[in-house]
Amino acid sequence: MTDLSVSNSKKARFRLPDPWSVGAMVIAALVLAPILSVLWIALNPSENIWPHLLATTLPRYFVTTLEMMFAVGAVAAATGTGAAWLVVRYSFPGVRVLEWLLLLPLAIPAYIGAYALVDFLEYAGPVQTALRDLFGWQTSREYWFPEIRSQWAAVVVMAASMYPYVYLLARAGFREQSGCGHEVAQSLGAGGVSRFFRIGLPLARPAIAAGTAIVMMETVNDFGTMDYFAVQTLTTGIFTTWLESNNAGGAAQIACVVLTLVIFLVALEKVSRKKVRFYALSKRHRPIQRMPLHGAASWLATAACAVPFLVGFVLPAGVILDHALSNIDGFWAPGLLKAFWNTLTVGGIAALVTVIAALFMVYGIRLSGRKLPAMIAPITTIGYAAPGAVLGVGILIPLAQVDHLLADAIEAITNERASLILTGSAFALVVAYCVRFYAIAQGATDAAMERVAPSLPMAARSLGRGKARVLAEVYMPLMRGSIGSALLLVFVDCVKELPATLLLRPFNYSTLATRVYDQASLENLGDAAPAAVMVSFVGLIAVAMLARANR
Repeated sequence: MTDLSVSNSKKARFRLPDPWSVGAMVIAALVLAPILSVLWIALNPSENIWPHLLATTLPRYFVTTLEMMFAVGAVAAATGTGAAWLVVRYSFPGVRVLEWLLLLPLAIPAYIGAYALVDFLEYAGPVQTALRDLFGWQTSREYWFPEIRSQWAAVVVMAASMYPYVYLLARAGFREQSGCGHEVAQSLGAGGVSRFFRIGLPLARPAIAAGTAIVMMETVNDFGTMDYFAVQTLTTGIFTTWLESNNAGGAAQIACVVLTLVIFLVALEKVSRKKVRFYALSKRHRPIQRMPLHGAASWLATAACAVPFLVGFVLPAGVILDHALSNIDGFWAPGLLKAFWNTLTVGGIAALVTVIAALFMVYGIRLSGRKLPAMIAPITTIGYAAPGAVLGVGILIPLAQVDHLLADAIEAITNERASLILTGSAFALVVAYCVRFYAIAQGATDAAMERVAPSLPMAARSLGRGKARVLAEVYMPLMRGSIGSALLLVFVDCVKELPATLLLRPFNYSTLATRVYDQASLENLGDAAPAAVMVSFVGLIAVAMLARANR
């Protein structure tokens, strides 16, 4: 072999990656950086309080978090699965409307539902007031009423808010089943309950497990509901250790425990799907036909589907809207208008940056054809599973150190003390939102790009179009709808995000979510209601999109 051929073979083997591939790797590294930062801070704390945490609060935080995870997961799984089975399998009064109304609780964040439930059921609320007026009771000592600010109430609120995750996936799982198996089982004498447990539930188990895992991860992430009900979990422990005890290392160590729980849930969900597989044995797939219910059974089915909708949407929406209409001037309050503008700008910038980064990364990985970027891409979605409080720890502490270095450098050059640029502005919030919701943008972009026929970009390249022009002239026109949906979904989640916003917002900086939290924490639900209505309205837009996509 000649020297020239050896040289050419080495060049082919060790070719330099193009800028698209490098950019994709850089974006992946930036998305994973906060998670790695948490691990580094936890392993190198300025003050190691790990033994103190183990001896005092950590076991309580851990046990309570497990209790909430499994309780909320079990209630949400039972509610979502049962409702999905009824609307797919049976015909009863209102089924076509309830099939979509059952999605609406997704529009109401759990912390807003918590404020509404307490306001409705507390001692001075309309329920207990009506009971006292009806029976002539004078004080609470004359009758018994369950304690509202308690752990069981937090379970009810969170399950009512998040069961649609299970319902949506379970409904898809039931609808994709063939009606033949159910007809055979019915001909063999199996009743409705038997068919559910022997056929419907096993076939839909992977979808139900995936939805339940999402619910459990969102339960770990929640701060507003837990804090309002005084339920001490690992997430509330991060806030307490960092903000009250002023110990960032201890907060990072608790955050590592939370990350371990989340990774365990993700792994458990994936393992459960691998072990059980079902295949269609016939090319002729006949969908399940709804069986009509009659008499009391039909109205029981209607009530069973209506109760989750009433508790998860009608109750909180009704209470919040009543307070908002009673305080109509609150919609023009300066603080609310400023919070609205902050939410619009920060959420809009974060959504735009997130979608552009996801588009660049997905396209870069496709161009590279290398295994390493393709292996790293799924790992970047862990940000969506990581709680906002964990990301807050991993973002704020490194940015604060960089901020002080920048301030010192500016002072050395200008002899004037500079203000903090990164942590003194909304920059940290944008970073947190991008990392937290990057998985949404990546998933939508990857799915949209997968639907583009490979022959189209190949034809464009053969006509002399560069990689950037292929993306702009071939992919983007065909992906416009998916890109728009990704922008809106990321923006909606940014509007509702509370834990990361509370930790990373600058002083005197509020969003709609933090304004709701601040006012409700002061028991001022009247001033919190206008912001809560705005947050819920944005959530309704996302639910409408979701319903349209799952027709």
